[in-house]
Amino acid sequence: MKKYIWIVAIVFAITSCNQQTEKTAYINNTKVVSDYNVMKNAQEKWTKKNTDLRTELENKAKQFQTEVQGYQNIMKSMTKSNREKKEQELMVKQQQLQREQQNRMQEIKKGSQDEIDSIIKKVKTFVKEYGKKNGYTYIYGETEVGNIFYAKEGLDITDKILSELNGNDSIPSNKE
Repeated sequence: MKKYIWIVAIVFAITSCNQQTEKTAYINNTKVVSDYNVMKNAQEKWTKKNTDLRTELENKAKQFQTEVQGYQNIMKSMTKSNREKKEQELMVKQQQLQREQQNRMQEIKKGSQDEIDSIIKKVKTFVKEYGKKNGYTYIYGETEVGNIFYAKEGLDITDKILSELNGNDSIPSNKE
């Protein structure tokens, strides 16, 4: 019986030592990504590109509408074959404008998403390196769905991570 008590005590002591050496923390993923200066700059850049593209496409649509109105003003004086030819021409132009709009909006969306994905990968890599450098066993990520319901005060290192990220010009490359 004494042997059993000693074995349990030793296992408990070893387990306690291992648990005491583990260093854990968590970050608010949403805050880190949204307050990261590189992400803010990327969002501003893509918002501007989107706005500029919309303005350009609206101008083209107005030019097309002016052409349609010009045609409507003179169509009664045109022969039937010339009207049909002009209407076909206008329909082709309209379809080209629609395709251009779809293609260019998809380019903006894809470019934006690719850059955001790249930034998120850089943040993940940075957090991994931060954890290794600072001796963490785990760094958990809190998300909007609230997967961390409770954590001891002082374990939230979101502001530390953000401070280092925003002050760090050379983010490590993606090492997934």
